[in-house]
Amino acid sequence: MTTPMSIRDSVTRSQAYFAGEWHETPASFEVIHPGNLESIGAVADCTPDDARRAIDAAEVALRGWRAVNPYERGQVLRRWHDLMFTHKEQLARLMTLEMGKPISETRGEVHYAASFVEWCSEEASRIVGERVAMRLSHKRGFSSAEPVGIVYAVTPWNFPAGMITRKAAPALAAGCVMILKPAEQSPMTALYLAELWLAAGGPPDTLQVLPTSDAAALTAPMMDDPRVRKLTFTGSTAVGRLLYTQAAKTIKRVSLELGGHAPFLVFGDADLERATREIMASKFRNAGQTCISTNRIYVQREVAAELTRLLSDQAGRLTLGDPLLDSTQVGPVVEQAGLDKVRAQVEDALSRGARAVVGGEATGGLYFQPTVLTDVAPDSLILREETFGPVAPVVVFDTEEEALALANASEYGLAAYAYTRDLSRAWRVAEALEYGIVGINDGVPSAAAPNVPFGGMKNSGVGREGGHWGLDEYLETKFVSLGL
Repeated sequence: MTTPMSIRDSVTRSQAYFAGEWHETPASFEVIHPGNLESIGAVADCTPDDARRAIDAAEVALRGWRAVNPYERGQVLRRWHDLMFTHKEQLARLMTLEMGKPISETRGEVHYAASFVEWCSEEASRIVGERVAMRLSHKRGFSSAEPVGIVYAVTPWNFPAGMITRKAAPALAAGCVMILKPAEQSPMTALYLAELWLAAGGPPDTLQVLPTSDAAALTAPMMDDPRVRKLTFTGSTAVGRLLYTQAAKTIKRVSLELGGHAPFLVFGDADLERATREIMASKFRNAGQTCISTNRIYVQREVAAELTRLLSDQAGRLTLGDPLLDSTQVGPVVEQAGLDKVRAQVEDALSRGARAVVGGEATGGLYFQPTVLTDVAPDSLILREETFGPVAPVVVFDTEEEALALANASEYGLAAYAYTRDLSRAWRVAEALEYGIVGINDGVPSAAAPNVPFGGMKNSGVGREGGHWGLDEYLETKFVSLGL
């Protein structure tokens, strides 16, 4: 494993943006590079008073932005998209510095983030109403789509750019304005994106960014103020449940993309080499720190040994190391709490009889070896809790019914995957899986797809992001009846 270099970098950002200005705040907090646990810089630490100022500014900005022609809004979004590519290397490096994702992946994330902006830049002009046929001859009716208003967005650290644009692009296209609280681990990417939005011609205060080390305190005025009409959140189910309750006080529109615990079913007739490649892409991307990462691998008995061999061979070849190097395939986890959880899940599984065919240990700092576990007991923590780490537990099943029962035995319902050559089985399994996203012979169904619906069932969330479904989340339907 290569040793990460020491870093202080020109791409870092420190000032918050709200109320029409860039602000240094009396307090600040350090952002730590997971690769070497060094600070990459201090960021403004915003307060509830700053949040109230942001709401006041957003109220003013909303009046102007919602009145802008949708085509013109789309043109601003298009320029924002173009600037992201102009600044691709800077954004990629900044994301890697903040949260340790390998630089090869953060370059890809710039493309992913920009794709939502591009799609929404084109879709802004397609926001339409419709004529409604009235039963009374002296009346004419029609519906229109109008912006919800001020949006409060809370985004996670694992996709510092992609999870912002997936929310901000449709909101801004719809004519809403957004106040963004980025994750404490990755606020600088959000600030950089706000700079680019303003450079693209985005009006002041249409996209405000308030970093904070005290999310609860900053969020309280957002939840209490009825002028904030929508909450959009990506993060843990526990926090999402709390925010859902708080949003109810003022009956806000809510979109929640919460935890996942994705099963990956491999049937006896599957193309095992292809299935293995897809498991690798789904499981070890971002060191397993994605909400749709494969967390439980269920393999039919007759192919279990071969699938495990293929998976172990490929996992054992992954390069663990400095995320700033192009050669690195797996970087660190983002923080000590995440490493502790991964280690605890692996130790629990081993104590119940599992075997680590590959990996199984932390290697220093925040690095954990890419790991494949077999003979995992059904009551193991790793099969019951979401795993945010590079660990792949393999479980054997005998029948289709058993596989589906195991896959659906979770409070989560975000993403699930299945590999089979049997078309009838593929259809049955797709219908039976209790998940908002199902990949049949596809381990990365949301890749390069800003136009598809992304969201979960059960405790994995409310609402959808992406495509026209995501844009609809930021629009209100108004009905107008005209008497002649």
